[in-house]
Amino acid sequence: MPWRACGGEQERDGMDHVIALRPLQDSDPKLLEAAFAAIGWCKPQEQYLGYLAEQRAGARVCVVAEVDGAFAGYGTLRRSSDYPPFRDEGVPEVADLNVLPPYRRRGVGTALLDALEHEAAAHGPRVGIGVGLSADYGAAQRLYVQRGYVPDGRGVMHHDRPVAPGALVPLDDDATLMLVKDLR
Repeated sequence: MPWRACGGEQERDGMDHVIALRPLQDSDPKLLEAAFAAIGWCKPQEQYLGYLAEQRAGARVCVVAEVDGAFAGYGTLRRSSDYPPFRDEGVPEVADLNVLPPYRRRGVGTALLDALEHEAAAHGPRVGIGVGLSADYGAAQRLYVQRGYVPDGRGVMHHDRPVAPGALVPLDDDATLMLVKDLR
């Protein structure tokens, strides 16, 4: 893996902190669950155990970011997306990218995306990502546009299905705009 999964890729975040990337490991699920519970997010370790199984099967790439040795965030790349247009077109999807609030705007998200996009580029010319529509996703929305992601042109999705004009859906984490990026 180009991001040197074994030893971890390291770079400085501009404030003289080291960002290290590595694959998700067996010891991580409990750590990740606790880190997110500490900020009030429910992300059970079963989710990460599933990611480990998918990583072992080659269906998902999971990258963990640490800053000065402390867990800072993670991201995953689904080789085959659950979103039908991406799946049908063979577009891998960056899924479940999270950076803990104290580490945002320090290059962690960028480092994770760099690694995941590099992995996607080894398998095709495009990568996809979904972004939530609420203000909670504002930083991610800006980051993705700055990195060259554009809407896939299919409008708002809810649970990976198109929202019909005039339909009402909750503005929850499942209401997304799907974006694509040309990696060539």
